[in-house]
Amino acid sequence: MAERAVGHDEPMRPIFTGTGELTGTPSVAVVVDVMRAFTVAAGAFAQGAERIVLAESLEEGLALKDRHPGWLALQDGPPRPGFDLANSPAQLRSLDVRGRTVVQKTTAGTVGALAVADAELVLCAAFVVAGPTARLLRRRRPAEVTYVITGDGGRAEEDLACARYIAGSALEPGLDPGPFVELARNSSGAARLADGVRLGHQGVHPDDAELCLVVDAHPFAMVAAREDGQVVVRPVRV
Repeated sequence: MAERAVGHDEPMRPIFTGTGELTGTPSVAVVVDVMRAFTVAAGAFAQGAERIVLAESLEEGLALKDRHPGWLALQDGPPRPGFDLANSPAQLRSLDVRGRTVVQKTTAGTVGALAVADAELVLCAAFVVAGPTARLLRRRRPAEVTYVITGDGGRAEEDLACARYIAGSALEPGLDPGPFVELARNSSGAARLADGVRLGHQGVHPDDAELCLVVDAHPFAMVAAREDGQVVVRPVRV
């Protein structure tokens, strides 16, 4: 069930909800996927990617890549024919994305962003861009901010912890991220990544979880908007 904060008369009243619990299009949405979609997206921009196009399906991701020579495609899970890399922030470091368009399809983060693509402002967020995301919200000072928790059917502990940190930081600059990061470190999402490493899954790297827990690794927020029929994410320095 969506959780609406009470007792907030000031701007930026936070609402925390899962993708499947959305009713209508919010005015301002912060879509959170810590492990691992938007940590990967931020890493791609830090490595020089020009933009990220969000695909609705694996088939659409491959079709976009086929139509646009030079585009790269990322997806969840083990390697798939036609895709350039799994959705791993550590494995991303070996991929040259400079100046490239990256197509991304994941099971949670991209789905959440596409669900609110018609909002006036859509921010894609993880711990690695939490500070810039909060600063951008402070500049805009919307009356209400909907935080879309994408993992585990809207119950992902790491996503909720990150969302609460961003919401708190937007109202209280200098908020200590430590307790929020610890919640994420001990989350079921982090445990699943560890299990994937232990079982030798190809789509996960031993460094993934810790890379997802680095706060403010990058100096930009990530804004998603419709461009030429696609939902495109771009970095915005704050």
